[in-house]
Amino acid sequence: MSEFHNEHEPCYILAVETSCDETSVAVVKDGKEVLSNLIASQIETHKAFGGVVPEVASRKHVENITLMLEEAVNKAGIRLQDISAVAVTQGPGLVGALLVGVVAATSLAMALDKPLIGTHHIAGHIYANRLVADIEYPCMALVVSGGHTDLVYIKSEGSFEVIGRTRDDAVGEAYDKVARAIGFPYPGGPHVDRLALEAEEAIDLPRVWLEPDSYDFSFSGLKSAVLNVVNQRKMRGESPMEGGIARGFQESVVEVLTTKAIRAVKAYGAKQLLLCGGVAANRGLRRELDQQCQKKGIPLIIPPFEYCTDNAAMIGAAAYLKWKEQKFTALDIKAMPQFSLEEWSVQE
Repeated sequence: MSEFHNEHEPCYILAVETSCDETSVAVVKDGKEVLSNLIASQIETHKAFGGVVPEVASRKHVENITLMLEEAVNKAGIRLQDISAVAVTQGPGLVGALLVGVVAATSLAMALDKPLIGTHHIAGHIYANRLVADIEYPCMALVVSGGHTDLVYIKSEGSFEVIGRTRDDAVGEAYDKVARAIGFPYPGGPHVDRLALEAEEAIDLPRVWLEPDSYDFSFSGLKSAVLNVVNQRKMRGESPMEGGIARGFQESVVEVLTTKAIRAVKAYGAKQLLLCGGVAANRGLRRELDQQCQKKGIPLIIPPFEYCTDNAAMIGAAAYLKWKEQKFTALDIKAMPQFSLEEWSVQE
């Protein structure tokens, strides 16, 4: 499909992201200049259920996607015919939600006779950092979100090796469950973060390190420890002490994430540490990671809040890696809810 590529012309990627409960469409120029980035959140819809309901999420994507495609192109100030490629999150994510984006993107690529680029959701989170800074290789990415907690070694552009992952709950899941235990609605992360920063004291909670040389994570035991504290205080008729619990929980999570990430940077000789994913918006984590990286002399990149949560601009940034290599996706693309990041690597 080399006929699509002209290295002297700008590359405009129209990107679609529907992996969970945000519908997002963006236009990204040359992999790093965001011309438009529209996001329709479903938080208020799912709050009533205490979490994301896949069937409801899929229906909301269907309602939003067509108008958002049109608006994203108009806001970018380009014509539909100017688009170089259509990118879409192929996985991981909720299969029904992914399918809405895949069908919309495939239909548009076919109608415009443009190449299609199926894109990995976590690659998107990682390359959201390229929207705000140049990435130097090799580097290390700490991915923290509602569904993922990973340490990813990136030896060269688009070459991914997952060296650590969660063995149970992702950190975002743990935040939501702890928030529910102390009486806050979905999504719980921002509530716990706020309480933790405001609290004057912390309830001591365990740090889960696993094996001495492991870069994996585990948060289910910490979540259980929080529930034990809550139940014990209830049984004794004591006040819940939400602030102390939130601060103790956040300090435990942040210490483990920060320590393992910095150890991985040193062990692999990484030139930078990239923080990415929805939980990268957590102020406590951002502050502690920044302080520790400054002490250790490690360059740290953290995207602004709007590029931490799910958005299509990050998908456009990651898809540009495939565009440069002219590696496109067949139009019989399938949604892949268990998509492997290593499998998506541009460089084998």
